[in-house]
Amino acid sequence: MPAKTAAAESAHTFETAVGRLEQVVEEMGSDKLPLEDLIKRYEEGIRLVKVCEEKLQSVEKRVEILMRKADGDPALVPFDPEKKPLTGPREDVSLF
Repeated sequence: MPAKTAAAESAHTFETAVGRLEQVVEEMGSDKLPLEDLIKRYEEGIRLVKVCEEKLQSVEKRVEILMRKADGDPALVPFDPEKKPLTGPREDVSLF
């Protein structure tokens, strides 16, 4: 991939990358693009998906969950996407 294209794609925000990806999909859905242009759009779409995935992974690492300790004080806990959400009574909260 040319350096100019790589720099332009890394400068995307998540929202601009998704917006451009939507445009690419729409363009690919039309019957007006020649095969060579379809392939170029497909390659661009793949790169944009990668940009979006990297941005989401970066944000996921930064997300923290505010939990309350048993003594009532708040505590920040790093977000773990692999950890199952709390479903039953929370062990870190006491009503009495």
